[in-house]
Amino acid sequence: MESTRQQKVSRLIQKELSQVLIREGSWLFGRIMVSVTTVRISPDLSVAKIYLSIFGTNDKKKVIQNLDHHKPRIRYLLGQQLKNQLRIIPELIFYLDDSVDYAEKMEEVFKKIHENDKPSQEEQSS
Repeated sequence: MESTRQQKVSRLIQKELSQVLIREGSWLFGRIMVSVTTVRISPDLSVAKIYLSIFGTNDKKKVIQNLDHHKPRIRYLLGQQLKNQLRIIPELIFYLDDSVDYAEKMEEVFKKIHENDKPSQEEQSS
């Protein structure tokens, strides 16, 4: 259970990091769209787990590796935005949020099940 402070800091980091990725994203990933879906922060506010949805590429792990490589710069830019709200900018850990991909796969499975359950035209006419 997150405290109120953790929730506030999580929302603040999510908002500001989204802005940083919008401004700086073109040199980081080109035409790939990256969206910050969730931020979870440790109780001592020292570590932020950032879950990202990535659209426009099949090699999503490479995008995460690229973000990890540029993590000091991203953290610095985030710090410039949050310097008046937070004393210490948390360590950033990026994760791939595959919930959208999972939902799409489940939707396909449900469609196949629905198609298989439909009685064929011949069975309906008899």
